[in-house]
Amino acid sequence: MNFLRDYQNWRRYWRTVDQLSNLSDAELRDIGLERHAIKDAARGFHRH
Repeated sequence: MNFLRDYQNWRRYWRTVDQLSNLSDAELRDIGLERHAIKDAARGFHRH
């Protein structure tokens, strides 16, 4: 296991969740997301 890589991935995931969470519902709809799907989307964005 690579601790540094895992930590960086974890930080990237939460940064993405935070950024998406700050969008309005209308902005999320514009990019094809609903608020309840933010964590799943962030997981998909950063999967290796």
